[in-house]
Amino acid sequence: GVSAYPPEVTPAMVQTFLAGGAGINAICRQVGADVWVVDMGIVSQLDVSHIPGADRLIVEKIGNGTANFTTRPAMSRRDAEKALRVGFEQASRLIEDGADLLGTGDMGIGNTTPSAAIGAVLCGASLDAMVGRGTGVDAAALARKRDIVQQGIKINRPDAEDGLDVLAKVGGFEIGGIAGTILAGAYHRQAVVLDGFISTAGALIAHALCPTVKDYLFAGHRSEEAGHGIMLRHLGLEPVLDLGMRLGEGTGAALAMGVIEGAVRMFKEVLTFEGAGVANK
Repeated sequence: GVSAYPPEVTPAMVQTFLAGGAGINAICRQVGADVWVVDMGIVSQLDVSHIPGADRLIVEKIGNGTANFTTRPAMSRRDAEKALRVGFEQASRLIEDGADLLGTGDMGIGNTTPSAAIGAVLCGASLDAMVGRGTGVDAAALARKRDIVQQGIKINRPDAEDGLDVLAKVGGFEIGGIAGTILAGAYHRQAVVLDGFISTAGALIAHALCPTVKDYLFAGHRSEEAGHGIMLRHLGLEPVLDLGMRLGEGTGAALAMGVIEGAVRMFKEVLTFEGAGVANK
């Protein structure tokens, strides 16, 4: 009851990503970015054999969804490590194949709930500030969502000094994958552009494990989710864009890539006053 949409939307949207028909595909075509989809733990088994672009799906399923964190940890510590490793290895592969800028994205109905739990624990924020409407739930569902996050934190008591413990207790497989991607970017000295709330929850996990990752991060945008601004402030990041977006999928990160490339061109290609022969500067 924490989302306005059922879990079946997740595999349907993944198939749309592969077919090239989602918002993230349109924006990536605009900025010249590739889209890769990693199944970290979708509940259902995907049959994409009939879909063009099926070769863009990498199945690294750690489990068929995480556990209900209101009763026990979302995953084992071992599975949390595995999620990080998958993200690290997939990002490393892309970097080794020539990618010079990575962007993070997500697709997972319900995943603003674990993201809010991670944000509350690692940023020390109140649930009123951190838990938002996600897919657009009504006031009653928002109150229930806050209660659920509070219960998950109370039951599991995640250790804010241990990013892996937070991920295991109240996180998600895809959030671990995003954290691993960010760690790989820092390891290989390549920049990573964050998308919105879920991606920044992954950044909080990576930062808790290795604060140096901040030096390799761009905040692509500030999302409509209220807690996202708190996360960005905790990381000391200023968003490239602030457009009230809430689509997810990595769209904010992809849009920001165009701005970042434009900035690099300004540094490299625009003449100085001296070079342009401008007098009396």
